[in-house]
Amino acid sequence: MAELKDIFLEDSKIAFDKKHRQTLNFNISKYDEAVAKGKLRYRNMELAKERASYLKGKIVVHLANYLEEFERNAQNNGIEVIWARDSKEAVDEIIKVLHAVDAKLLVKSKSMISEEIELNENLEHSGFEPVETDLGEFIVQVAGEKPYHILTPAMHKSKEDVAELFHSKFNTPENSTPEELTAFVRQVLRKKFTSAEVGVTGSNFLVADVGGVALTENEGNGLMSISFPKVHIAITGIEKIIPSVNDLPLFFPLLSALGTGQQVTVYNSLLTGPKRENETSGPEKMFVVLLDNNRTKIANQEEHYEALKCLRCGACLNACPIYKNIGGYAYNTTYSGPIGSVITPFMKGFDAYDHLSFASSLCGACSEVCPVKIPLHKLLLLNRKMSIEKGGGSFSWNTGMKAYEWAFKKRNNLDLLSGKTKNMALKLNRDVLGSKKEFPPVADHSFSKKWSTNNK
Repeated sequence: MAELKDIFLEDSKIAFDKKHRQTLNFNISKYDEAVAKGKLRYRNMELAKERASYLKGKIVVHLANYLEEFERNAQNNGIEVIWARDSKEAVDEIIKVLHAVDAKLLVKSKSMISEEIELNENLEHSGFEPVETDLGEFIVQVAGEKPYHILTPAMHKSKEDVAELFHSKFNTPENSTPEELTAFVRQVLRKKFTSAEVGVTGSNFLVADVGGVALTENEGNGLMSISFPKVHIAITGIEKIIPSVNDLPLFFPLLSALGTGQQVTVYNSLLTGPKRENETSGPEKMFVVLLDNNRTKIANQEEHYEALKCLRCGACLNACPIYKNIGGYAYNTTYSGPIGSVITPFMKGFDAYDHLSFASSLCGACSEVCPVKIPLHKLLLLNRKMSIEKGGGSFSWNTGMKAYEWAFKKRNNLDLLSGKTKNMALKLNRDVLGSKKEFPPVADHSFSKKWSTNNK
């Protein structure tokens, strides 16, 4: 739809906001410095990426088998597995669980998939109170905003921005330090943790052979979200499956090294069901919601299936020159940056979101940093091809591309028109390179004509 494309172009003007660019570039630079150090722990990073890429590719090809194995083992562990074809089914099933356990308050650890199904908005509309417990997620929830980055929800905010926000919302002292604000949030959330009936998490990995949910986090809020409430609901995309618990030593360090630069994330947990009879803590019930939301459609693509290898580390966003200038909100979708531009058209429709695939320089930086070697720039190019084949693109653009193709097939075709005629044609669209650049005038005679004339 032209409307979303126009919104993208309008929102992209934030690239000219110096304060926004300074905040974004500063925060991303900190990740870049950490990742450079984190990669030093590997003697052969490329080999680790090759292994992870091969394994994830194999998983996507045999996705159904691994999911069925996970379901059997999870059910044997006392976990109730819920299959959801789309966001609506997922939300409806979660609300059924909440009514069944008479819940009102939920504490949530960081989960992009809950953003994908718009869980908070749907729960609030149904009379429930969802509370984000990740510090970054808490900040954007208080601000009434969406996560700005896959890994760092409040990347667009400086410490001064957060201090101002908390002062206006909670009357905390003006110019509070990050340490003071963190201590304040900790006290607020402690009360929520101990009074919530349900804890909601995502899943970094689903481990098929043990029927478990693997979580990795830095703040401990994920563990708190499942330790106090009597019910734990894990929401996950079906592509998060891995074959064995023995694969976690490959994926956990790779995810942390490329995502945050750490040798390993602070808290790494494997959850294999509700608490047993001999255990004193943990949820009494555990549910895993397996969400498709057109992931099987991506899995069945000849080349795009590789996008389902994604670990959601955020490395491609940090490397992308487009994201680094326009940020996360211009994309107007849950998953921003290169990976979001690849998968969103399949999830939400090419008609509405094909423009994201054109918002790339195709420099290949995203493919280079990807820990599972997804050829993101190649898939973006394929998205463009599919968009055109589906009838996308304006009449003027499609006609222009056909003219371009014909002209550059042969040198003689290109030389049919004089430089004067070409300059007249270019004046018909003075913004052909955008409003910030001018197209240089074409010479009266091409180099090949001058060469042939001078060498007769």
